[in-house]
Amino acid sequence: MSVQNVLNLIKEKNIEWVDFRFVGLSGKAQHISLPASEVEEETFKNGVAFDGSSIPGFRGIEQSDMVMMPDPDTAYVDPFTAHSTLIIMCNIFTPEGEAYDRDPRSVAQRAEAYLQTAGVGTAAYFAPESEFFIFDDVRFETGINKSYFEVDSEEAVWNTGRKEEGGNLGNKIQVKAGYVPVQPIDSQQDIRSEMCRLLAETGMRIERHHHEVATAGQAEINFRFDTLTKTADNLMKYKYIVANTARQYGKVATFMPKPLFGDNGSGMHVHMSIFNNGEPLFYEAGAYANLSDLAIHYIGGILYHAPALIALTNPSTNSFKRLVPGYEAPVNLVFSKGNRSAAVRIPVAAVTPKGCRIEFRTPDSTANPYLAFAAMLMAGLDGIKKKIDPRALGYGPFDKNIYEMSDEEKSEIRSVPGSLDEALDALEADSEFLLEGGVFTKDFLDNYVEFKRGETKSVAIRIHPHEYALYFDC
Repeated sequence: MSVQNVLNLIKEKNIEWVDFRFVGLSGKAQHISLPASEVEEETFKNGVAFDGSSIPGFRGIEQSDMVMMPDPDTAYVDPFTAHSTLIIMCNIFTPEGEAYDRDPRSVAQRAEAYLQTAGVGTAAYFAPESEFFIFDDVRFETGINKSYFEVDSEEAVWNTGRKEEGGNLGNKIQVKAGYVPVQPIDSQQDIRSEMCRLLAETGMRIERHHHEVATAGQAEINFRFDTLTKTADNLMKYKYIVANTARQYGKVATFMPKPLFGDNGSGMHVHMSIFNNGEPLFYEAGAYANLSDLAIHYIGGILYHAPALIALTNPSTNSFKRLVPGYEAPVNLVFSKGNRSAAVRIPVAAVTPKGCRIEFRTPDSTANPYLAFAAMLMAGLDGIKKKIDPRALGYGPFDKNIYEMSDEEKSEIRSVPGSLDEALDALEADSEFLLEGGVFTKDFLDNYVEFKRGETKSVAIRIHPHEYALYFDC
């Protein structure tokens, strides 16, 4: 969409406000709204000023002035505001007109540019499967004398005996029993359908939606793949619409990886492929899972760099509460066709040459999508460049249920890091592949690690309620 098309849209839709958005280091969207009457062609040339020092991980107070440069291709009408509003994603620039190296969206665009210069292909396609929970109530508090969380859902297994419903109707979902039941067990068909309707209205192509495995309202909506930056933009739109639709229904949605103990967590399985001028590069008929050598080497890069990669694809302390054996979590750094116990799965059902792809199952939605997708691409391209063969390194293929293997067999399989601190250690030790082509910079990564170490320390020093159960009567 051109700038003129955006200005025409503002007039046609009687837009009152234009909401300029960018994404911070943590992956959360930030915004500033301008009256539509003040938005003109010059706005797209000069940008919108904001205070970068107020965004965690961005700038010091002595260098606070920053500029949002709008991308007209991202414009869509906000389906939630009472006053008609147009949303536009932006890149971040310095006042001197230089792209800011800590801007996550710019990192994603540099990764796409590097793909072109690397001579591998012309486009990398991404399709995330971002799972979430829909709760009816959430409460949490941490302080000097208390620490707790409590969530509730009308369909949760712990409510089979609840009387407050004015007559309990049953139909609760048991632990690990929530995968695709019909109504009335699935109580959230309509809310997911409304989310899909609004996503489609904003230009996204929806492929399907369904209830996920866990009790208490776990859900998944799949949308169509696209190129790296566009997919990251779409994921930000997806999370915004999911969260606000839930709120309209008097509920709350969370993409937190592990909000419940003892049931499946929420992941963000990411499908990837590379094309060259419209031709798929991952497909080779008759080979293992119909994968080309280029695709095998891409997998090799993902698995070889996985410990460092996970610092960007699973960047929360809560991520590692999901990455434990027993809850369908992909903790094993191996690849396999059709096997959901492997970190990298190759879908084989109803796959065409153009649909041939790999699926990295480890990530979750605490990831900043611009950074996570860029890092995945860089790891895969490093595998192609160095011809990293995952078979020679013991990464598979493993075409059986790894969870059912003996301890002796599993001892040969490398696992994901056990904590965010371990992943950050791995990133510090293995970051050269991210620096290729100036996609990430050393300053960016140093700042990122420091930012995330602050999160791990804030959790580590706090008293956990379970410690009372373990140690109070010592």
